[in-house]
Amino acid sequence: MSPSRIRRALIAAAALLGSVGAGAQGTYPDRPIHITVTFTPGGAPDILARLIGERLATAWGQAVVVDNRPGAGGNIGSEFVAKSAPDGYNLVLGTVGTHAINGSLYPKMPYDMVRDFAPVSLLATTPNMLVVHNGVPAKNLQEFIALGKREGKMSFASSGSGTSIHVSGELFKSMTGIDMQHIPYKGRASALPDVLGGRVTMMFDNMPSSLPLVREGKLRALGVTSAKRSAAAPDIPTIAEQGLPGFDAVSWFALFAPAGTPRPIIDKLQAEVSRMFKTPEVNRRLTELGLDPVAGTPDELAAYQRTEITKWAKVVKDSGAKAE
Repeated sequence: MSPSRIRRALIAAAALLGSVGAGAQGTYPDRPIHITVTFTPGGAPDILARLIGERLATAWGQAVVVDNRPGAGGNIGSEFVAKSAPDGYNLVLGTVGTHAINGSLYPKMPYDMVRDFAPVSLLATTPNMLVVHNGVPAKNLQEFIALGKREGKMSFASSGSGTSIHVSGELFKSMTGIDMQHIPYKGRASALPDVLGGRVTMMFDNMPSSLPLVREGKLRALGVTSAKRSAAAPDIPTIAEQGLPGFDAVSWFALFAPAGTPRPIIDKLQAEVSRMFKTPEVNRRLTELGLDPVAGTPDELAAYQRTEITKWAKVVKDSGAKAE
């Protein structure tokens, strides 16, 4: 075949693929959508996924199934979506861990945090909250730091290696000089009972899962990890204002599709997420949980992710954090 005929054949094939993609977009979604949550039920990623799923199902008349695929700091579920067909029917509720931290922490990653995904929207951010069981005698952060330096080794739980919960603890360890042992769990659902029971000293948990326990008096909050106090709990001081200036570790949650997903599908998803996040009821629900709604554009998420990867790579290196 001559070069000109090859060129014409390629052009025709591209046009055909374009028409197929346009047709797929025109009917999307015509079957159930699956949102993978890379951690166990009950935490902020799960809450967000189920809220979004309910709203998408109502708006589009298609079922939205939330699949919990925990393990390896979120890598198992993220890998599943990264290797799924790029058709908009398999999405992942990504976190700062799965899409900004793990690449620096794990010596071998099963996916590329940037190249293997198409950003849809940053959804929400939240501080982590330093919580201890009620048997800990310290009533504030300075007393807790003094206690740790006086008594020696402490333990801190996390929902898995690479999560912001884990790395917040590593940052605290490096800034205070306290000898702290990291104890990773398969999710906060299994970690929190050990904190409540005093088998683990502390945890830097996301606010949506620990704030209710603090309000019920079952855990004691010693500080939040954000640079500013949370509107959901303005009475809880930041760690930075209690003697560790510069301490800033915010969790975030975002929606990603597999790389190669057609941009019209990405834009349709983002537009619906943005619409639902502007409704008073959704906004109020997220704020009550301690989540700050964002719902940005795909390009804004891509830019934010790049800055977060750089930031957390330095924290991992400086703290000596390891995947366990």
